Amino acid sequence: MIQTDVLIIGAGPVGLFTVFEAGLLNLRCHLIDSLPYPGGQCAEIYPKKPIFDIPAYPEILAGDLVENLLEQIEPFQPSYTLGERAQTLKKDEEGFFTITTHEGTKHRSRVVIIAGGLGSFEPRKPPIPELPQFEDRGVDYFVRDPEKYRGKKVVISGGGDSALDWTIHLADIARELTLIHRRNEFRGALDSVSKVRDLAEIGRIQLITPAEVIGLNGATSLNELKIKTETSGLKLEADYFIPLFGLLPKLGPIGDWGLEIEKNAIKVNNALDYSTNIQGIYAVGDVNTYPGKLKLILSGFHEATLALQSAYEVINPGKKHVMKYTTVNGITGFDGSKKEAKKVEPVAI
Repeated sequence: MIQTDVLIIGAGPVGLFTVFEAGLLNLRCHLIDSLPYPGGQCAEIYPKKPIFDIPAYPEILAGDLVENLLEQIEPFQPSYTLGERAQTLKKDEEGFFTITTHEGTKHRSRVVIIAGGLGSFEPRKPPIPELPQFEDRGVDYFVRDPEKYRGKKVVISGGGDSALDWTIHLADIARELTLIHRRNEFRGALDSVSKVRDLAEIGRIQLITPAEVIGLNGATSLNELKIKTETSGLKLEADYFIPLFGLLPKLGPIGDWGLEIEKNAIKVNNALDYSTNIQGIYAVGDVNTYPGKLKLILSGFHEATLALQSAYEVINPGKKHVMKYTTVNGITGFDGSKKEAKKVEPVAI
């Protein structure tokens, strides 16, 4: 049995930052994640994709953001159960929760913070008969390492932000790059649509619309796509086919824990502390919903901060916490290490 102050379901960016905020309150954390490593979607789906809306970082790769968060929480020595899915939850008479994974690992805590992002997810797959036989042999649903496609013939299919972003990013990497979409109009950001059309106009990429991929060919690996347009059919040589039609999010077993669910997300009290309908359980990040919710990493950081203030009182009933700024007190790790706040002399005006 693993026992901790705060049990965090999900080790993505928001889950990792939750550890930092808990550490400032002298609360120890344990994280459970179904992936074999921390980082969530940023590590699994798009580690090399730039993020532009993290404060103080004009641009940072998703993978680098995860590395920075891991460095930031290192003084607070979190522990992990990785590669296991949180399966069942029980609350005992003492107010403690026991969460058991699908592998049978048991965890006990008075507070549970669900930071599961979109939950478990799988890619939306186009209805192409040959698709399964070419998975991992030319068909990729995520771009994990752009260098994999250097000097290759790559075809991307889709009309949303992900398809547009990766078309722009891989235009300088792939030998030949084609974007196929079943409509002439795109659903992504207007700036991205404009960039893609500019790339097509100068011949850096090939843009085929309206059209769709209807078949795949190859002996041991993919080498050709069958494409249907409004007027005819054509064949296109390709080393890689990347269909980017979004993800199918699923809460999985968490949806059976008695939490109030709305549109595949956990309802929380955003006016107070992002608590759920079960006392002692909070939900932060993309997994939650409330009026005006924005699914942004920085929103999740804010939610985690407020949730921990409330969680402290649950773990320490009757004990009042006085918030102290890190700029004044610095950070003291659980191993005794210290990061002192720098004293700044006042400037005469």
